[in-house]
Amino acid sequence: MDVPGRIDHTVLGPATTGDDVLTVLDEAIEYGTNACVPPCYVDMASSYAPETTVATVIGFPHGQHTPAAKAEEAELAWEAGADELDLVANAGRLLGGEDDEYRDEIAEVVAATPLPVKVIVQAPLLSETALERAGELAAAADADMLKTATGFGDGGATVADVELLSEFLPVKASGGIGSWERAEAMFDAGAERIGASSGVTIVEEWRAAGE
Repeated sequence: MDVPGRIDHTVLGPATTGDDVLTVLDEAIEYGTNACVPPCYVDMASSYAPETTVATVIGFPHGQHTPAAKAEEAELAWEAGADELDLVANAGRLLGGEDDEYRDEIAEVVAATPLPVKVIVQAPLLSETALERAGELAAAADADMLKTATGFGDGGATVADVELLSEFLPVKASGGIGSWERAEAMFDAGAERIGASSGVTIVEEWRAAGE
């Protein structure tokens, strides 16, 4: 298993500095992971680490931007050199029964660029039924992947959520994954990718385990 290549080593906190991003990029280069950085640093990141897959977030962290703003943000990220987009879906639309609006917004962002789009569904906020709808609607909007959470709210990735979402699209498990043991459980549940600020720890523990 190519564990490093399936980890998005992440730095997205509200106080993230350019130096913080450079540190994560240096670690991504050294350990062979991808990197997920704030939109304002994508240009720098793509220039600094051209061989590293650089993801960024759209509509972060709550997903309540207008669809047009999200689409423009996606276009700007593409122009800046992003390789992948992690889009925060509008959970309020889903919870309010506005399924068409939820799907159409995702579709608008997907259509805005040729980049792969991972839809952050905010699983900790959703019931099992709502999570199923989120998966169905994201798949109908031609998203490439589902992502469990932003990591900035209550709760994180769970085995049950990953198993459920995997029925609809490939899954990036994110939120509360700080060890190889936890990451391995997500992979075993069907996750294709892991999003974590502890990417270095996960890779080092994986290597130590001799997997």
